[in-house]
Amino acid sequence: MFQEIDWSRPWYASVRDAASRIDLSQPSVVAPFCELAAALGLVNHAGQPLRFVPQADLPEGTAYEEFIGATGQVPTRDNLHDFFNGLVWLTFPAIKRELNALQAAQIAQDGVGKSRGPARDAATIYDENSALLVVRDDADGAALVDALRNHRWREAFVQRAAQFGACAQIWLFGHALMEKLVAPYKAITAHTRVVMAGDDYWTQDEAGRRAWLDRAEAQRLAGDGLAKGSFTPLPVLGIPGWWPLQDDAFYDDVTVFRPKRKPD
Repeated sequence: MFQEIDWSRPWYASVRDAASRIDLSQPSVVAPFCELAAALGLVNHAGQPLRFVPQADLPEGTAYEEFIGATGQVPTRDNLHDFFNGLVWLTFPAIKRELNALQAAQIAQDGVGKSRGPARDAATIYDENSALLVVRDDADGAALVDALRNHRWREAFVQRAAQFGACAQIWLFGHALMEKLVAPYKAITAHTRVVMAGDDYWTQDEAGRRAWLDRAEAQRLAGDGLAKGSFTPLPVLGIPGWWPLQDDAFYDDVTVFRPKRKPD
């Protein structure tokens, strides 16, 4: 299944380092994930060592998030969805830990139930389909964020294209989003969290930036929680340089680059 992944694609930059440290020749990803998690000293929010286990180890009737929170064990299948989930755990462990803590706390409070509730819904969206947009904390950065949030797509992606890479950086987080991008199509849209950052981020190398983002966003989650309104939509193939044919016709497609809905 790993032959389907084109690691040269820009959207896999966030997990490329973790993937390069995994022995993909083994019959299952569970053992190599465990080895790297142990080497990194990863733990769940209760301080238990983080380990990856076969899906069959999840007891019947126990919620997935509840099991991770109680045991530190991440049930894992040998498919692309769970493969990317494991890579995100190994890349952004502090964020994943806070998301799991939030989900486990909600389950403890409300039970599993037929519906997740707003907090668990938002955490699931974050976990499955999010991207983190780090933007330089200045006037140009604020203008880019305003353009994106108000769906002024041509301003954001064409007029402000030079900001991407230099002072705006995308880190994919959602593992379902990464799975969809194995076979990319134009309409794929991320739920995006905006993170404003100063020189303490931008002066670092990629590894330093990744660690900074993991710490900063985990602290933000721990302090502020999460709501559905935390996200802004981002058609990921519209990001400058992420798709080869980003011409006028590409951005004129209102089925993907939709105008901002007017208030009722």
